[in-house]
Amino acid sequence: MNYEEDKPLSYCGIFGIYGSNTASAQAYYGLHALQHRGQEASGIVTRSFNGNNRAHFNIIKGEGLVSEVFADHNLLSDSLYGDAAIGHNRYSTTGAAKSRKNIQPFMVNYRMGNLAIGHNGNLTNAKELREELVNEGAIFQTTSDTEVILHLIARSKLDNQVDQILEALRKIEGAYCVVILTDDKLIAARDPLGFRPLSLGKLDDAILVASETCAFDIQRAEFLREVEAGEMIVIDDESIKTKLIKSFRIKDIPEPQKHCVFEYIYFSRPDSFIFGHNVDKMRRRLGKELARKHPVTDPDGERVYVISVPDSSNTTALGYARELEKQGIDARLEIGLIRSHYIGRTFIQPGQTNRETGVRIKFNIVKGVLEGRTIVVVDDSIVRGTTSKQLVHLLKEANPKSIHLRISSPPIMHPCFYGMDFPSSQELIAFQKNGNIEEIKKYLEVDSLEYLTIDELLEAVSEAGKDNFCTACFSGIYPTNVDTNFKKEMYEV
Repeated sequence: MNYEEDKPLSYCGIFGIYGSNTASAQAYYGLHALQHRGQEASGIVTRSFNGNNRAHFNIIKGEGLVSEVFADHNLLSDSLYGDAAIGHNRYSTTGAAKSRKNIQPFMVNYRMGNLAIGHNGNLTNAKELREELVNEGAIFQTTSDTEVILHLIARSKLDNQVDQILEALRKIEGAYCVVILTDDKLIAARDPLGFRPLSLGKLDDAILVASETCAFDIQRAEFLREVEAGEMIVIDDESIKTKLIKSFRIKDIPEPQKHCVFEYIYFSRPDSFIFGHNVDKMRRRLGKELARKHPVTDPDGERVYVISVPDSSNTTALGYARELEKQGIDARLEIGLIRSHYIGRTFIQPGQTNRETGVRIKFNIVKGVLEGRTIVVVDDSIVRGTTSKQLVHLLKEANPKSIHLRISSPPIMHPCFYGMDFPSSQELIAFQKNGNIEEIKKYLEVDSLEYLTIDELLEAVSEAGKDNFCTACFSGIYPTNVDTNFKKEMYEV
């Protein structure tokens, strides 16, 4: 098993730009910065105009990293010309998710003209809506819930396109951020509970939207603000001229915000600004809280060595080590694990006789740092536990004095229905052990194991509001109605 397969997976990163003669290049760089949100497929759609001044859409998408799909950079200028674009990176998992037909953006032509859409999230009422649409005669080409949104827009009886899209968004439920490109507009929207992040930026005269602000930084774009929870924005030629962006409310009455706390724990890049705060700052606070509540000392009074599981836990480990020092504990942050950044999407795993091959390809140990030391390994989460155990076995080869594992999230006990690919409860190590940390510790073969509790986690991110986060994967309390039996794969034939 690849190490990444035993981590929470998020379904996508999205990017949009309107009003740039090099829109495809900006989309490419934006998707490159968002590569961590989706590594299995990528696509870009641009808008251009033909000789009759009619809008024409151009599309390229395929399996692989952004750099693989667009390896021929001439594609950006020769095939993806135009002044507006949307892009999409996706994470696929199993079954239908691996299908090429599910690669976004999706592009259609209907009575109002061309329309393309990219979506990050998961619709909790997708099954109900899909069955209703099929009974009305709709023909689906994919197993993606994103296609449900397309059908709702196309089947609207309203004559105003903005109203059509608003009507569709008011029918869907769950977690979503969408970018929509039409013949004359770029539209972006975020669900009323604000599960996923979405930000608004500016590059010269062009307006940008992206899942994270790091997509702006790569091209020196200015971050303007976050798209609000329950907001739909419309960008057109008038917006470019007046610098005014049209804003609409998806629902008349605002709903309590329920941000995905895993965006702070793991998903988002530390250099991004989401949910009103810097991810780096929040991740350091997670480490500090972990150290306050679950410190480690050496029994002989010697120095404690803190290491991270790179790269998502780097800043969390920094916060942990600094807090230990504040407590008067002799501690030092060290690099004990080296991560390979050159694996690519696929690699040859020679047989299954060595169960740790996947971890060894991903990581190697720095024996000189670890040998004879009390080490604290800071990681963001444990899902199945299989590769965490393999990682511990790898660390033991350095002959440390002891290994202490500290996790900056609570035990994951329940699946997610809002855009993270957690496995079923039966596959989760915390569920298998009935939440008994001592039993998980024995399975992982570490000297001690501690997680943040839900209360400790919320305290660490309290600057963004303790009540503003979804913790359903820990507590089993879902902020919306969910169909726990629905899987997209059921539509695969």
